[in-house]
Amino acid sequence: MPTPYADALRHFNDRNPIRLNIPGHGADEAAVPYLAEYFGEQILERDVTPLLPGLDVGKDSPLAAAQRLAAEAWGARRVWFLTNGASQANRIGALAFGGFRSADDPVLVQRSAHSSFIDGMILSGIHPVFLQPRIDEEYGIAHGVSVAELRRKLQENPKTKGVYVVSPSYFGAVADIAGFVEVCHSAGVPLLVDAAWGAHFGFHPELPQHPISLGADLVVSSTHKFGGSLTQSAMIQLADGPFADELEALVQRAFMVSQSTSMSSLLLASLDLAREALVNGEERIAKSIAAAEDLRTRIREDGRFGIVSDGWEFPEIVAADPLRVSIDVRKAGLNGNAVLDLLVSKAMYPEISTHSCIVAFVPPGREPDWPRFLEALGSIEPAGPLAYSAADAIGLPQPGQLKLTPRHAWFSPTEVVDAADAVGRVSSESLSAYPPGIPNALPGEEFTKETIEFLRHVAATPGGFVRGAYDPSVSKVRVVAD
Repeated sequence: MPTPYADALRHFNDRNPIRLNIPGHGADEAAVPYLAEYFGEQILERDVTPLLPGLDVGKDSPLAAAQRLAAEAWGARRVWFLTNGASQANRIGALAFGGFRSADDPVLVQRSAHSSFIDGMILSGIHPVFLQPRIDEEYGIAHGVSVAELRRKLQENPKTKGVYVVSPSYFGAVADIAGFVEVCHSAGVPLLVDAAWGAHFGFHPELPQHPISLGADLVVSSTHKFGGSLTQSAMIQLADGPFADELEALVQRAFMVSQSTSMSSLLLASLDLAREALVNGEERIAKSIAAAEDLRTRIREDGRFGIVSDGWEFPEIVAADPLRVSIDVRKAGLNGNAVLDLLVSKAMYPEISTHSCIVAFVPPGREPDWPRFLEALGSIEPAGPLAYSAADAIGLPQPGQLKLTPRHAWFSPTEVVDAADAVGRVSSESLSAYPPGIPNALPGEEFTKETIEFLRHVAATPGGFVRGAYDPSVSKVRVVAD
């Protein structure tokens, strides 16, 4: 299959153009010697301005052709290439749902949504009703929601105009998308799936099916994560379903107000190339699946550590992404956050950690050096800060009561108070423990004692970070003024 946009970009300089436009480097090595030395001359040649005939102008342009091929690859009606990440896709989805039907009708939103969808709710004015996900108390992680919970919430909120869920989770847990689709469509509402971590789904028989193939109406795809494109490139995909005509216009309008007018040609080309690699990548994907299973087998046989997904017996989880390996280090008496910190110092970079585990990702086409990784992991002893303590196992807090819509709280007058004095006050910010970036306090929610303690605990752990915090230690927070 061709890669029309990437091919057109590759051949852009074959005409020996005289560049009298942006970008300012003009692909001139003499003009920007440090840039050329660092990135290479070829990168500069392929970094071009938008709105060029022969690249991205018109419905028959190479860019339009590349997006049509992407729609074909994922089985979508239409695909938009994005250069502001899946965060942009989430904001587009929220804006589209905000403009769908009546502004006052609620949207059911999985409470463990990524912070970018919460940002989109602030922009769009969505009135959320939250779907509570399954919390794995043992490991302190959130999985998906159940079909029964979704059905119950739809019955309680008959004016619901849309549903937003997350699948797969950061840890690779896959929800019952087919079940969600049946319930949503029976109720006459569209389903938006944040499948940021599932761009590769459907491209190998051992991988879960992609949400589009299961009937989801709109899908967020962080293509750079498991699709292989460059960081910050992403897609939003529209199914040819019962709401496609209404949603397509809304998504296009949201795209126009959220996308840069200087979309990176490098990121766009990487999406085109990643699509081609996935379509023709079944053999490479198979090798990565085998490599991930090899790591799980070695860990099981060694016996010192455990595999978190081996204990997933929750009705909300119908499958697991085989390319993610969650390793229970608590079993060896180790603190997961401290283990990740130590491995990073040895130039090994797991994706995420909690107090009890670390998670290794094996994206399509990768076959990592397991002996080196396992030797480093196996040599860690539970001493000092590396030792696991029961005090490390602080659970995910239950969210406080939603007192105001996120938009109302965000734009209200605010004040900064000591964290201890914030209990019972309404947050004006979205505060998210990273990773995985799921807000623990939303604009409009009351702060609880448990939420404050959790955020301060995360901020104090090795590698801990709270997005949106007034200060890194979360000693003070911003609240809606009384």
